[in-house]
Amino acid sequence: MQDQSYTAVALSHAYASGRADPVEITEAALERAALAPAVFISMTPDRARAEAAASARRWKQGMPLSALDGVPVAWKDLFDIADTVTTAGSAVNAARPVVRRDAPLVAAAARAGLVAIGKTNLSEFAYSGLGLNPHFGTPVNPALDHGSRVPGGSSSGAAVAVATGIVPIAIGTDTGGSVRIPAAFNGVTGYRASTARYPRTGMTALSETLDTSGPLARTVEDCICFDALVRGVVMPEPLVNLTGQRFIVDPALTERYQVSDTVAANHDRFVDRLCDAGARIETRRLDALKQVHELIRADGWLGALEAFALHRALLDSADAVRIDPRVRARLETSRGIPADRREHLLARRLALIAAFRQELGGATLVMPCAPHVAPLRAPLETDPDLFARVNLQTLSLTMPGSFLDTPAFAIPSGVGEHGLPTGVQLMRAQNDDDALCSIAWSIERLTF
Repeated sequence: MQDQSYTAVALSHAYASGRADPVEITEAALERAALAPAVFISMTPDRARAEAAASARRWKQGMPLSALDGVPVAWKDLFDIADTVTTAGSAVNAARPVVRRDAPLVAAAARAGLVAIGKTNLSEFAYSGLGLNPHFGTPVNPALDHGSRVPGGSSSGAAVAVATGIVPIAIGTDTGGSVRIPAAFNGVTGYRASTARYPRTGMTALSETLDTSGPLARTVEDCICFDALVRGVVMPEPLVNLTGQRFIVDPALTERYQVSDTVAANHDRFVDRLCDAGARIETRRLDALKQVHELIRADGWLGALEAFALHRALLDSADAVRIDPRVRARLETSRGIPADRREHLLARRLALIAAFRQELGGATLVMPCAPHVAPLRAPLETDPDLFARVNLQTLSLTMPGSFLDTPAFAIPSGVGEHGLPTGVQLMRAQNDDDALCSIAWSIERLTF
C-alpha cells in the first residue's frame, strides 16, 4: 500500500479484511524512514515493533482498539515520547535526558493503537515557516522541483513523511502556520485545531498563547478520524451536500499579501468548485482581518514576544552561539520591546476574536495558505536577509488565523510553476472545529 491508497483509513480497512498486516506495514515504514535523510530526528523501532505486534493480535481476534489501530504515526520532535530525547530541533537540547512518559496526546494515540515510529524534524524551536535546520539537516521532498525547494515549517519532517509515503499520518504543531504551510508546500492536508482542542502538556512550547497541535495526512478524513479517536468522541458526519453552505472570500487579501498569480488562480478554481457543488460564495472584506494585519505591523507578533521570553535565558547564555543564526536573529527582534506590549496584544486579541466571529456570521472563510509556492532552498541557506524576508512573507497568510485562534484545514488546491503544490485554508471562528471538520470532509467527498 505505497500509492495514494496509503491512507490511515484505507489501512484500517485493509487490516479488517486481512489484506494487510500491522507488523509488515510498520516494518516497511521503518525501512522508508531510514532511507529518508533528515526527515526524522530519532526513531522508536523497538516500541513500533511491539505496538505493531500487539495490534496484529487484536485485529486477528477482531478486537481493534480503534479504527486506526496499527496505523503508523510520526510525531514532531516537540512531543515527549517515553525513552526519547525531545530536542525541539535544537542542538542545544540534544544532550537532554530522555523523558519518562508520553505526552498526553501521544498517550491518547497509543491507547487507540496507533504505532509510533519516530520523531520528525522541524525548524529549530519551531520558529520558522520554511523548515531549514542546520543541526539535523533539512528534510527534502524529492517531488518539490527535484528536491530543490524548502519543505515548509516548522513541521517540515511531518509533512515530508506523509507526502513521501513514509507514514499515512504525522502530528505537527502550529503557532503561526507550522501545520498549514508545510501541508500546502507538500500537497498534503493539515488541520490546525483551536488551542483548547488538545492537551498541550508534554509538548515543548514556543508561545504559551498561540501553540496548538494538529495532524497532517493525505486526506481530511484521516485528520478527522485521528481527532475523534484521541478525544474519545464519535466522528462528525459529512454533509449530504454543500447546497446553501456559506463561504466567504476576502478580495483584499491578494493585494495585501502579494499573492502570486498561480496561488490566486488555484484559489479561484477551488472556490469555483465549491460554487459548482451548490455552495453560496460571499465576496466581501473582513474588517477583523485587516485590523489583525495592521496590529501585527504596528505592534509586533504576540508569538514573537512569548518566544523571546521563553528563550531569553538561553539567548543570554554562552550557548546562544549554538542556535541557528537565523532563528537567533528572529528571537532577538523582540528584545527591548516594552513589557506591557504583550498585555496590550492579548487584550486586542480577545476583542478581535469576538469581532471576527460576528463578521463571519457562521460562514467559512476561504483563503490561500501561503502567498507563493515553496521557495528555492539554496538561496535561503546562504542569504540571512533573504531568509528573514521570505520567512515573514510565507507566514503572512497563516498568522492572522493563529492570532484569532481559528480552526483551519489546509487542503491542496492545485499545482503551479514547476509542478509545485498550492493550498487553501478553510477557517471558522474559534472553537468551531466540529462544524469545520464536517464541512471540510464534505468538500473532500463532493468536489475532489
